[in-house]
Amino acid sequence: MSNVERRDKELVYISDDEVFEEQKIARRLTQKLNTVDRADFDSIKEIVKELLGKTEGDAFINPPFYCDYGSHIEVGKNFFANYNCTMLDVGRIRIGDNVQLAPNVAIYTAGHPVHPATRNTLYEYGIDVTIGNNVWIGGNVVICPGVTIGDNTVIGVGSVVTKDIPAWSVAAGNPCRVIREITEVDRNKQFAGREIDEEAWRDILRIQREEDDIAKYPTANK
Repeated sequence: MSNVERRDKELVYISDDEVFEEQKIARRLTQKLNTVDRADFDSIKEIVKELLGKTEGDAFINPPFYCDYGSHIEVGKNFFANYNCTMLDVGRIRIGDNVQLAPNVAIYTAGHPVHPATRNTLYEYGIDVTIGNNVWIGGNVVICPGVTIGDNTVIGVGSVVTKDIPAWSVAAGNPCRVIREITEVDRNKQFAGREIDEEAWRDILRIQREEDDIAKYPTANK
């Protein structure tokens, strides 16, 4: 079995010449993305579309952005990643619809054996990461290999996510843990429990009513 095949089966592998040839594609495209005119939004969208393995709609990434392959990253509709995002996509990174990443988010599928005698043979691994629909990841969050984050969840600033996080949760900390559920009480709230002003709230209701998309504008279970 080749090292590329081993890698794609989530087995330990060594980065040989075949692996490095695949990585060269992403390095050229990320260099192109990270040096493009930052005000040329259309060009950014086109480079992102070429870089990522699967996109639905106009995915947008604010450069700089770093990844190993790009082709191992799948994003849904309305994806947005802010400045200085890093995705070590040795394993697959699958991201749902309407997901937003704040600055300095890092998603790591890559890892190395714990024992130094094994690690020093240069064997490594990649374990898939999955992020559901309507998820907001706060700034400076690190997501570790193998993690699944459920739909409609918020991960707080500075968290290190080492284990799965369920849907409809506010979770934060190091290690990241569920703080509370998201309910309909949160629907008209902004920062730290402050209520959205009446003018904006009327417009929010109008937008939701006109788009009539229950997947994009879900109702909490409680």
